[in-house]
Amino acid sequence: MSRIIVIGGHGKVALLLEPLLVEAGHEVGAVIRDPDQAADVVLTGANAVVADIESLDQAGFIELLAGYDVIVWSAGAGGGDPRRTLAIDRDAAIRSMDAAAAAGVHRYLMVSYFGAGPDHGVDPENSFFTYAEAKAAADEHLRAAALDWTILAPSALTLDAPMGRISVTDTSAQTVSRADVAAVVAACVDEPATIGRTIRFNAGDVPITDAVR
Repeated sequence: MSRIIVIGGHGKVALLLEPLLVEAGHEVGAVIRDPDQAADVVLTGANAVVADIESLDQAGFIELLAGYDVIVWSAGAGGGDPRRTLAIDRDAAIRSMDAAAAAGVHRYLMVSYFGAGPDHGVDPENSFFTYAEAKAAADEHLRAAALDWTILAPSALTLDAPMGRISVTDTSAQTVSRADVAAVVAACVDEPATIGRTIRFNAGDVPITDAVR
């Protein structure tokens, strides 16, 4: 059993992930900003941890993460406000990585997106550009960190029922259900073969546990 902290604990993927982790025997803390979201988190079997990650400094992140074994970053500003997107998707994410190393929490899983990277190709005039830049910077920082990292990069998210199967060999983004993304994260937590890898995936035909190995 591991103690796992899910940052962005009330997100659509996170609320599907938390019961999977609990069912697997892990102790799960779910970080939320709004105390009114705690009831939804508790229903998943996770413990609600109220913290505003946008305003947490390095010391605050170290305090938040101390005592956990695994960090899952599933937070995001949700687009719209470029300032807040950079503050959360880039700056807070990077602070959490540096804090993880300082707190001795070495396993770190980042939920990114299929096309993330310095060559994301998003037009600067596109409203998605700031998010693409933020995720590229955060992912690159994680790859250079002294952590046992995994970057999970799903394609466009749907609300479809889970298939339990994905493809990790496609070169272009298609779609994948949020439920399958949650299952991929859960499968990677205790899978050493995923450490140091960026796993881009669509819905597919390979069972998730086989695909991530």
